[in-house]
Amino acid sequence: MAVVDVINKKAEKVSQAELKDEIYSVSVKTSVLHEVVTMQLAKRRAGSAAVKHRSDIKGSGKKLFRQKGTGRARRGDIKSPLLRGGGSVFGPDPRSYAYTVPKKVRKLALKMALSTKLQNENLLVLDSFGLEEIKTSGFVAVLDALEVNNALIISDKADNTLELSSRNVPGVKVLRTDGLNVYDILKYKKLVLLESSVGAIEGRLMT
Repeated sequence: MAVVDVINKKAEKVSQAELKDEIYSVSVKTSVLHEVVTMQLAKRRAGSAAVKHRSDIKGSGKKLFRQKGTGRARRGDIKSPLLRGGGSVFGPDPRSYAYTVPKKVRKLALKMALSTKLQNENLLVLDSFGLEEIKTSGFVAVLDALEVNNALIISDKADNTLELSSRNVPGVKVLRTDGLNVYDILKYKKLVLLESSVGAIEGRLMT
């Protein structure tokens, strides 16, 4: 098992924590990480691009002029795609870009992302933030003490004080363990785990 220092909000070592090798010492395959991140980004796509087709255009269904005898091209109604203001023929319709990869692959990618942070020494274990009130300056003071300016912070449960104090700080995101995902782990430079969240992560990934 890997052993890491547990620090307080003043960046002082207070204890040590053991991290399971099955989660934090997994060999990393970029192809697996790429597959899962691509899936996550695909799910975030709005898929809202749309055009109006002939049936969506407002207008009369009356034939503009008779079929024969005018010397002109045959015309239908005013909503024809050949006319200005008519419907579009091959334009896009709203759609979902979401797809899934196997659960085992998603879980493996999460372990790999965590392993990457530990291997690159970008993983910190904090005993607690200890914020007494909702105050951005108090949250920023802790980050300054930890020498962190771009981080993903993981808590094991809802912490209204922490979440509201951090929401206006750029380059920082607070997530609960049930929302932990590969994209956010890789996006932020540092991964800060509250000590209480370590067990919750192990419970999620060891099952």
